[in-house]
Amino acid sequence: MKIFAIGDLHLSTAVNKPMDVFGMNWENHEEKIFSDWKDKVDENDIVFVVGDISWASKVKEAKADLDILASMPGTKYMIRGNHDYWWSTASALKKLFKEEDKMNFMNVDFEEVGEYAVCGTRGWICPNDMRFEEKDESIYKREANRLKLSLEAVKKAGFEKYIVLLHYPPTNDENEESLFTEVIKEYRPEHVIYGHLHGEESFPLGIKGEIDGINYHLVSCDYLDFSLKEIMEI
Repeated sequence: MKIFAIGDLHLSTAVNKPMDVFGMNWENHEEKIFSDWKDKVDENDIVFVVGDISWASKVKEAKADLDILASMPGTKYMIRGNHDYWWSTASALKKLFKEEDKMNFMNVDFEEVGEYAVCGTRGWICPNDMRFEEKDESIYKREANRLKLSLEAVKKAGFEKYIVLLHYPPTNDENEESLFTEVIKEYRPEHVIYGHLHGEESFPLGIKGEIDGINYHLVSCDYLDFSLKEIMEI
């Protein structure tokens, strides 16, 4: 079984939001992603989708995009991004699909994937010198606490191997320590997978590679040239 990841699909089946306005590399980006998905992923594989799934603002609009994901091979695990305004609750969204669709929506809870426990939450921007307001502080602390609660739950459940899914990167543009990195260092997941960053000027700002035994993966779809990244095989 292989584990893949991708983020920031920004699908727009039911709304008029073409992504090619952000650059020619985004032209036909959905076709590129799903062609690669079909080529790489088997039914027994796993795909993590780390937020900003659909431009829709309502669930009934997002359903058209989610139906496309449901038709793709593999078991899908998804977390909310900052643009997923249609996201209601994870439990309500899961009820929209049949078990054979293999659609899993995550928020604070965890999922078992082989010997790994997978924890997922949106995250938030970390304190920085460009923009960090009082309202950001409360969301930042809340999201970091959600991650800690999720990892504590998997620890109490007896798991020893963890994977963390975030939408936002766990650090700021200077890769400074944050509440998220404190939690990550305390519980030491093997992999931390996130998206959110777009464009050549932003890609260098994301923490990547193995650091102190923890593997950090930036999987924004334009960073990956609109293909899925294989994280590991288990």
